[in-house]
Amino acid sequence: MKNILVMGAAGQIGSELVPALRKIYGNSNVVASDIRTDINEEFKNAGPYEIIDCLESHKLVQAIVEYKIDTVYNLVALLSAVGEAQPQIAWKINVGGLINILEIARELKFAVFTPSSIGAFGLSTPHDNTPQDTIMRPNSIYGVTKVAGELLCDYYFQKYGIDTRGVRYPGIISNVTLPGGGTTDYAVEIYYEAIKNKKYTCNLKPGTYLDMMYMPDCIRAGIEIMEADPSKLKHRNAFNVAAMSFEPEMIAAEIRKHIPEFEMNYDIDLVRQAIAESWPNKMDDTCAHEEWGWKHEYDLPKMTEDMLNVLSKKLK
Repeated sequence: MKNILVMGAAGQIGSELVPALRKIYGNSNVVASDIRTDINEEFKNAGPYEIIDCLESHKLVQAIVEYKIDTVYNLVALLSAVGEAQPQIAWKINVGGLINILEIARELKFAVFTPSSIGAFGLSTPHDNTPQDTIMRPNSIYGVTKVAGELLCDYYFQKYGIDTRGVRYPGIISNVTLPGGGTTDYAVEIYYEAIKNKKYTCNLKPGTYLDMMYMPDCIRAGIEIMEADPSKLKHRNAFNVAAMSFEPEMIAAEIRKHIPEFEMNYDIDLVRQAIAESWPNKMDDTCAHEEWGWKHEYDLPKMTEDMLNVLSKKLK
């Protein structure tokens, strides 16, 4: 039985990954950690919860030893739009925190999952069917930290034999936790506003295609890569994983199938627009298919139907 520590457990992915992992491995075998103290009591009491800063080595070591941790999911990061406002802090947390975890893994020998992102790519990357291995010259500090993270994880595997693994996530859409300052946030916010106000003001231009993924697929990808046969992993870190690609008008049209009166306007955020235009329209995830059997389950129509059903009940 695995003993797992999820860092950044109160975030958008962590808040849904932790319950999913606990269903598989048991509540007591999955330790949730974050720096936040304002945690939902139900979430906090469902299993072990520790307040840990990724930069505080002694607390991290203490938890890993106490709970006999063999796998760490490192979800701690400042996202793209927030990172542009605080680049030094983004580097300190996204890269400094990762190095801290990898150094502890070198001493205590545990596996590490660290997600990368479509943000790791840049304007010079092929935007359509973006290859697994391609040029990566991001123009955001978030993207720079993600490229650095991919290289660090590869280095610690090759140099020290640490079992590092990861995926490059598209924009993630969730019906549980609100987004936290990413460029793809509009694709979550639009559903809330469609239900509450029947209208939405989008901060990206029409025609801005981005890779997206529904949270259930996101969670499966994170679990499945850590369960994969290591002998079949040629890449190990930063596998492209894809599910759907769309631009704002497409998601609005899908919502109108359920809410005909829905209206969408535009007020472009130039910072987010510049970041979005540097990212892929659609990634090629053939390597993930071939090396560990990745396959998405949700497309835009299926996701939209589920999002509106869940949120309609949630927002009553």
